[in-house]
Amino acid sequence: MKRFIMFFMALTLMMPCVNAQNKILQKAIKKEYKTKMKQYKKEGWKLFGSSRSLDVALLKHYDKLETLGENAYEIVGICAKYKSDNVGHQAAINNACNTYARNAGSHVKGRVVSDMASNGDDTSAEFDHFYAAYETLVEKEIRGEMQESYAIYRDLGNGEKTMQVYFIINEDAATKARIRAYENAMKESEAAQKYATKVSEFIREGFEAEQGK
Repeated sequence: MKRFIMFFMALTLMMPCVNAQNKILQKAIKKEYKTKMKQYKKEGWKLFGSSRSLDVALLKHYDKLETLGENAYEIVGICAKYKSDNVGHQAAINNACNTYARNAGSHVKGRVVSDMASNGDDTSAEFDHFYAAYETLVEKEIRGEMQESYAIYRDLGNGEKTMQVYFIINEDAATKARIRAYENAMKESEAAQKYATKVSEFIREGFEAEQGK
């Protein structure tokens, strides 16, 4: 009973702190939203492929990110110049998948090189083929986990446009995709098989997007 009372008192003391943190977070998100919308309007961005307003799309995007919390991975696909909407949209999706795959490969390569170097092992040449195969397979596997949040475009003139497509990836699902890619890439790499346990640990790690969360 005494332990329960102490736990309840500690919880009561923590609540004001948690509420304060939530208010600070909500205030920061609101400020970020206003800044983003101001930027979009100034640069002439418009919402693509939806009857909703850009304001609503951005609010829903932030809501998804907040709901998933640390499990959310945001990534942006870009098509710098296009004339056909379908071509531009698909090119931006491909760019996002490719960016995620490169990030995944770079993360693993960095961890492997750092770990092996600290042990005095020089396996960089052995792993080159593995990295290339792994990135290709991650790009293929992650497509099924990409959740398009919203897409925006703006006119460049002369019938040309540029597009940005925002995605939210569930990190739990993304980890499974990376593992599937690793298992297939490992079959052709003796180095990856030799250090299977270590490499598997690096594959399972989450990583920050270059654009930030």
